[in-house]
Parts: sequence; C-alpha cells; structure tokens
Amino acid sequence: MADTIRRHVSKTCGEKGLDADVRIDGSVAKDTWLSQEADVDIFIRVPSYFTRQEFERRCLEIAKSAMKGQKTVERFAEHPYLEAWVEGIRINIVPCYNVEKGRWQSATDRTPYHTEYMKARLDERLRREVRLLKRLTKATGVYGAEIKTSGFSGFLCEILTLYSKSFGEALKSVATWKRRHIIDIDDIYAGRKSEVYDLFDESLIVIDPVDPARNVAAAVAEKRMWEFVALSRALLKGPRIEFFYPPATKTPTPKSLQKQALKIGSNLVFLAFGRVDAVVDILWSQLYKTERSLSNVLEEKNFTVYRSGAWSNERNLNVLVFELERNRISRTRRHLGPQVERREESERFLTRHLDASDTLAGPWIEKERWKVHKARACVDAISFLKNSLQAGGKEIGVGSRIAATMKTGFRLLRETDIAKLAKRDADFAMFLSQFLAGTPTWSRWTKNDQTRRSS
Repeated sequence: MADTIRRHVSKTCGEKGLDADVRIDGSVAKDTWLSQEADVDIFIRVPSYFTRQEFERRCLEIAKSAMKGQKTVERFAEHPYLEAWVEGIRINIVPCYNVEKGRWQSATDRTPYHTEYMKARLDERLRREVRLLKRLTKATGVYGAEIKTSGFSGFLCEILTLYSKSFGEALKSVATWKRRHIIDIDDIYAGRKSEVYDLFDESLIVIDPVDPARNVAAAVAEKRMWEFVALSRALLKGPRIEFFYPPATKTPTPKSLQKQALKIGSNLVFLAFGRVDAVVDILWSQLYKTERSLSNVLEEKNFTVYRSGAWSNERNLNVLVFELERNRISRTRRHLGPQVERREESERFLTRHLDASDTLAGPWIEKERWKVHKARACVDAISFLKNSLQAGGKEIGVGSRIAATMKTGFRLLRETDIAKLAKRDADFAMFLSQFLAGTPTWSRWTKNDQTRRSS
C-alpha cells in the first residue's frame, strides 16, 4: 500500500509539473511500525530553490489532489502537511526540501536522513526492542510529538533503544533520569557538556545525530518526561501486560461522573465553545494557551485553581475545565499597608484608602503596619469569566482563533450541568473521568499488584 501511494503521489507531482523525489520515510521505511497501528509517511522532496510560500502551497495542493476521494485532514507542524486515511491506515504526506545534510530549510528536511541513519544501525533484534518501547509509550499516553500530546516521537523511541541496546536497559536508564539529562548517542559533544547546556534549556536533551544543533526531545513537555520516568519505574517494579495493552474501560455514566465530582469536594467550572477556525495542531496550541491564561487570571482574582484541563473533539466542540477551591469567594480582601514608621508612605496609604468607595473597613494599625479591608470587584468565578469573555477575551490571554469563536457564543457550566454533555459524547466522558481521578491509568495496575502482595 505504501509503495502504491508513493507512486501515485509521484505521478501527481509529474502531472502538476513538480520535479520532486517522492519517498517512503518514517517507521514503515525503518520497519519499526506496530501491528494494527501503521502510519505511512510519504515525503515529497522538492528542490531547494522553491520559496517557502510556493513550497507549502504546491505540495499541499498535490497531496490533496493525490488523496482526492479519501478522508483527509490538513495538519500543521512547522508547515502544513496532509493526513489521509486509506483502508483504515493513516497516511501522512509531508513536504520537505531536497538539501544536503546540515543545509536545512525546513524542519522536515532531516527526516530522510533520520530514516537512513536508523536503517543502517537497527538490526532485527533492535527493531523488536523499539516496538516494545513504542507500544509502551502509546499505551500509557506519552507517545506523540504533536502539540496535543507533547510526548515522545517514534524517532526518539528509536534513539533511546539504540543508545541503551535494548528495551529493558532503556527503561532502567529512564528510571534514573534527572533534570537536564543529556543523551548524545554519537558523543558529538564529548567533553563539552557545558556547551550542551548553553545550546538547550529543556529538561531532557537528546542530541540529534544528523543535526547536532537540534534537541530531538524539544517537543517533550516536562510533565510527559516525568510521567515516562514514573511509569518506567512502575513497570520495572511490577511488569504487567496491561502496560502495553490496557484493558477496555467502560464509558462512565453521568451519575458516576457526578459521584466522582462530589468525592473531590472542590468546584468545577466548564467553558464550552464551538468550532475554532484552525487546523488541529494550531487548535491544540490555542486551547493550551487559553487554558493557561484563564488559570492565571482566575488566580490573580483570588480564585485558587487546583487543576485545569482541555478537551476537544477537533470538530465542533471544545471544553476547558477548571477545578477551583471554591467558585465563590468572600467579598472582603485584606490589603497590607506600609509600616507606620514610614511617614510619607503611611500618608499616601491613608489618602488612597480612607473613605474610598471600595474600602469596607479601616485603615487600622495592626502591630507595626497599616491594614485595610477592600471590596473585591469579582466574587463569583462564573460571573467573572462571563463578563471577561463577552468580547472574546483576547485581552486576558485567550488565543486569537478561540477569541473569534467566543464572540459568537460560549457556555459556562458547573459540574451539575455537565451530565448532558458527558452523555452525548463518550470521549468527553472518558476525559472527564480521567481528569477527576487525577492519576495515570497505569498507576492503578501497580496498586493492584501491591494489594495482592500485601494479602
């Protein structure tokens, strides 16, 4: 199938007058793909003289033409590419420049070199070891360098396995990782560790063997790194097949979700809105940006945010969830003033707060300082968000694409209102159940092992 599609894309290039080298790259080319989960990566390598705009436009046009009649999604990494589905298999058609090693013009120019690097070094045994690591990371939710996951790419899994010589040794290494861990598989920076730290500031640094100026693990979020460390330790301590093939989980009912929400005892606020005009990867970038910004602004207004999360069906429904200590706070806010001995500052403080419209009590002296009780402008989280988002919320950090959607409408819901949404969308129900549980799925298997050992 991969070769048939490659030939079809190559033929389309010829018909459109594009002189390109079309090749199969990625896990299929390296024979590290997983059964039932094959992704076919077709790369269109174009001459280096194409402008970036022409490069993106023509390659995407050719990909769409070649995949006409198939289900497709336009995605975006550093530049657009096309994802298609043929007979249940995902096909990624990706443009890159046909350049010499080191003369990169786009991020994907390195991929053909990555393919050749691994093909020359992975034997049959190591390819099986790579598959084990890929299967583990996929099953536990840390696989995938796309923005939604910000986890471990297939190439990174291959490097970790090749570096450690086996899956088991890779896990033992991961279990010992510290912050700012360095992996330099070809010893490019031997004796120059400080130089590595000057070049890269991520917590996990994996030198790209075909481009020493690149960190292969740059896309790995710090949270994902530590999740991988923790699950590696858990698997080494108590190996279970569930780490690789998790048992099917029943979709939680609205009643069970309400029970979970009541158990944690805090307050949940949900922000739901419709379709965002953005390709999937930009959508997730906007969702995470908006989630962080709204969490920060809620904290600034004294609504303590315990946790937050983002979910999307990537079509017409997006939901941000915020777990608050309380969604309604006291009207009174204590404001600390200067020390009484500081005469000028004390006078300014009294002038500003004495008889001010938002002063509820004071100012008074407590020990050596002035204090005053002020009235908060916002005491209800939902009312605050509703007012702040009426115009889109761009001024408080909402992503520009999401702000445009907010202007057309949004919904603010409490945990008691979310049952209908959970009942309508099983994927959202699963997300919410996992969010409320708060613990990785694999940790429950470890707990079961500990329970059996103690009994």
